[in-house]
Amino acid sequence: MNLAQQLPAPSLYEQLCALPDNLVGEILGHTLHTQPRPTGRHGLAGRGLSVNLAGPYDLGRGGPGGWWIIAEPEVHFVRDIEIAVPDLAGWRRERMPDIPDGHRFEVVPDWVCEILSPGTAKKDRGIKLPLYARHGIPHCWLVDPVERTLEAYELRQGFWTLLATLKDDDPVSLPPFDAISFALAELWA
Repeated sequence: MNLAQQLPAPSLYEQLCALPDNLVGEILGHTLHTQPRPTGRHGLAGRGLSVNLAGPYDLGRGGPGGWWIIAEPEVHFVRDIEIAVPDLAGWRRERMPDIPDGHRFEVVPDWVCEILSPGTAKKDRGIKLPLYARHGIPHCWLVDPVERTLEAYELRQGFWTLLATLKDDDPVSLPPFDAISFALAELWA
């Protein structure tokens, strides 16, 4: 028996940690999912959301404050077993007073946003949306930089309810961030 036959196979989480830097990994439904780093359009949409939400909600500049808005957090719904990396996530500070020292976020977010791409849309809609509902995330936005849309969902009695579908340069003022407004077009610039 050689050494390779004696060693246990690496866990999914060990495989996730061993991924090269050019890949994002998630463990969803006992399966390791990988995807390349985001495209330029994807990055612009994420940056636009961060700029418009972090000032008023994270920093309290021109808005109510009281949130943490984080890009690509490693959310552990079940530590090292069920892990999602939403493009953006937000936590009310009364639920998560401090940011974790490490990379694991173990408090369920209050809001998540997935920025869709042709390679991730099916997973985001078919796997991650049900996962987010199962874990009780109250709000989810899906942003499509190719179609220039934003879909806002709210969890009601365990099911997603579509609140609005915005397009092009519609004004964005949607829960849980309805205390402010910004033009959707700012995500495509």
